[in-house]
Order: sequence, then C-alpha cells, then structure tokens
Amino acid sequence: MTLLAAEGVTLAYGTTAVVHDVSLTVDEGGVGLIGESGSGKTTLARALLGLLRPRSGVVRYGAADLAGLGRAGRAEFRRAVQPVFQDGSEALDPRMTAGASVAEALTTHHRVPRDERRDRVAALLTGVGLDPALAGRRPHEMSGGQRQRVAIARALAVEPRLLVLDEPTSALDVTVQARILDLLEGLAADRGLGYLLITHNLGVVGRLCRTSSVLFAGRVVESGPTAGLLTRPAHPYTRALRDAVPRLGGEPPRTAGRTEAAPAPTGCPFRLRCPWAADRCRDEAPELRELAGRKVACHRAEEVLTTPASSIPASPAARVPRDGGEAPDAPRQ
Repeated sequence: MTLLAAEGVTLAYGTTAVVHDVSLTVDEGGVGLIGESGSGKTTLARALLGLLRPRSGVVRYGAADLAGLGRAGRAEFRRAVQPVFQDGSEALDPRMTAGASVAEALTTHHRVPRDERRDRVAALLTGVGLDPALAGRRPHEMSGGQRQRVAIARALAVEPRLLVLDEPTSALDVTVQARILDLLEGLAADRGLGYLLITHNLGVVGRLCRTSSVLFAGRVVESGPTAGLLTRPAHPYTRALRDAVPRLGGEPPRTAGRTEAAPAPTGCPFRLRCPWAADRCRDEAPELRELAGRKVACHRAEEVLTTPASSIPASPAARVPRDGGEAPDAPRQ
C-alpha cells in the first residue's frame, strides 16, 4: 500500500530548479533515495514532509493531495510521517532533557494521559536501547549515538506509519552506525513501519531498502530493486557510486567516472563525468525507460550494464576544462 508519493515533482529555490520531475513511491517497507551532496535528496525530503510546496507536480499521502489537506488531515499527516535527521543534536532542544523532548511529542499529539507519560517515556527510551535514567540528561551530556536514539524515540512516540530518515547515521562513527542500523531494522520489522532512507551510503541502502532511486542533479537516473542496482548498475552514475565504496583488502575497483565535474547544462547532465558519453549524450537528454527490471535514464545503459570493471572506457577527465566551462565534444564511440 502506498503511504507517500511524489508524482512529477519539480522544486525550486527562487528561479533555480533543484529537483526536476521526480516520481517516487514509498510503501510499507524500506525505500532508498541515493545521491551525493547537492543531488537534491534533502530538498525532495522537505517536500515529502510538507515543508516545501512543489513548483509543479503533486505529493500524495495515501490517495490525498498533501497540499489539499484540511487542518485535521494535516495534523494526522504530521503524526503519521515523522522525520529523523542527520544529527540528533539538531532535532533536540538543547535546553530540554531527553525525557522532556520525548514527552513533548506525546503532549503535542495527545497520545498518552498526563499520569502515564513518565512510564511511556521510559518505555520508549528502553525500546531504542537507552537506559531510562538518561531521561534527565540534556543533549550536550550525551554521545552522538545516544542523541540519535533519543531523536528516534521522539519520532516513535506518536506511533507513526512512516519514518523519513535523512542520513541518520552519517554523523556517527562506524560502530555506532552499526548499532543504529540494527535498531532501525528491528523497529521496522517489529512495528511494520515504512521508511524512506535518504543517504549517499550504498552499504546502508543495501541492508535496509528493498527498492531504491538514484538522484543526480535533481533527476532520478535509475530506480528499481536495490540488489540489482548495487550488483549490476545500468547507469554510469550508479556504477560510480557503487565503485567508490571502500573495500577491505586488495585494490579498490576502478571508478566509472569523475567525481568533481558539475552537471552539464545541456543534453545528459552526467555526460561531463561519464566514460560512456557520446555525441547523442551532448544533444539529447535521456528519458527514464524500462531495462532489466529497473528504470534508467541513459542512452547507453545496455553497455553500462554488461561492461566489466576491467573494460570501463577511458576517463573523460581530458574533456573537462579546468575553468568549469563547457567541455569540447566527446569523441564518437
């Protein structure tokens, strides 16, 4: 069942569009939204949370247009769809204790009678792996992992149907990340929660998300079952993200594309970074199309899908000028 969906959503800051005609469906279970910094992930998340209104397109909660919800409908939406942000300290009032922050959510949404709130707060903290005695601490008196757990407990306090997780582990060290991922995985299974996981970390997506969409320069370039995207990517950008993941032992895989060139102003936005770029990529922006059980926006996706790492074309580095201007035409391939 669809819980939350973007349908042809375009978002802009002023006159600058930063998300372009994106469609995304979040249902029961985990859905990943993958992309590097500046790809538009967080901007899209803000629209899905009702914090930004699209320039065009529709955000739906169930079957309802989010923009058309009345007061009662928006109150229900704010309860049912809860965000968990990158840094728990940003979600918590530094003047409030952990217990007070969690209790505030219960009070705002009228979930528990006053005389039961203390016990409910203790149960929520226990449920995210914290000692209830931490209820008396303020954010600066807790570790990063503890703050993030408090933020998750606060989100769970109102019994949501869906969590929007925006880089929930990127501010944490590796061991704490693993514990938070264990927690999220268990909560999703035990409570039947849906969640949208926004991240640049493909390892996290591979563990938690059944389906994923890859965003580059505000456009979905590939979407489908996460396992297929990670094992056999069909877009050069997905492949570059996959190949950039550090591995223990041996030489790292060859990266399929540059990582620093800005999006191209015409044609395919990824072409200045793409080893497979050809003349058609300069002249024609690719549309999303069906291929091998996923959707991909790449003219040469069939070749990307079947090219082994040892045969990736030469890097386009020489075609990208140092001043950031338009590159010369790519050689015909």
